[in-house]
Amino acid sequence: MRTAILTDIHANLEALTAVLADARARGVDRFVSLGDVVGYGASPNECVALVREACAFSLLGNHDAAVAGRMDYGYYYPAARDALDWTRERLDPAHRAWLTTLPYAVDEGEALFCHASPVDPPAWRYVLAHEQAEEVFAAKAMPRVTFIGHSHVPSVFVLEQDEVGQVAPEYVRLRKNARYLATVGSVGQPRDRDPRAGYAIFDDARRSVSWRRVPYDVTAAAEKIETAGLSPNFARRLFFGY
Repeated sequence: MRTAILTDIHANLEALTAVLADARARGVDRFVSLGDVVGYGASPNECVALVREACAFSLLGNHDAAVAGRMDYGYYYPAARDALDWTRERLDPAHRAWLTTLPYAVDEGEALFCHASPVDPPAWRYVLAHEQAEEVFAAKAMPRVTFIGHSHVPSVFVLEQDEVGQVAPEYVRLRKNARYLATVGSVGQPRDRDPRAGYAIFDDARRSVSWRRVPYDVTAAAEKIETAGLSPNFARRLFFGY
């Protein structure tokens, strides 16, 4: 089965539709979402509707949790809080109710799916650095591959022969005696200096993961953010991927 893994859509409809089209053109069998469907962007209802329709499952991201009333987001910086408040006021009640049902993780045996670090998922810990990956591998018995989002930066950490290394997030064959912690990146707000929408395809038959980048109409997404009165920084960063 070929699974397209989406994460951190952040209410960016233009990026989401481009990714769905790209993945369908590559004949994927299903879609899954690692969470943060909402937040920052100006199309929360449209994005939630598409994810609910397209994805076999979606996980709870921290922005989803905030909008659904499942966490206190008082510590977020003011612009992010304003975007969450704006989203809560405009999100369809059925979509908000759906967010309240989302799980923190889905375990499919050889693959585990989480939004943030799989160690205590409700803590929303980032995995950005080698040391953080070492802590995850040391704290948890890992399946062959664990997929996460949250950082908006694609990366791959590998545990093999008791050593943690890192490989490029491009195309990775999953070796039998290795364990992988794969960060997918972000559909709607990349932060690796590449403004294109990002997602990954997991082929469990070939035991491989490939990362895709897809151009989309950034200007349209940014204009929607500005028209909505959300922070202009959320619009500007789309052009630069940070």
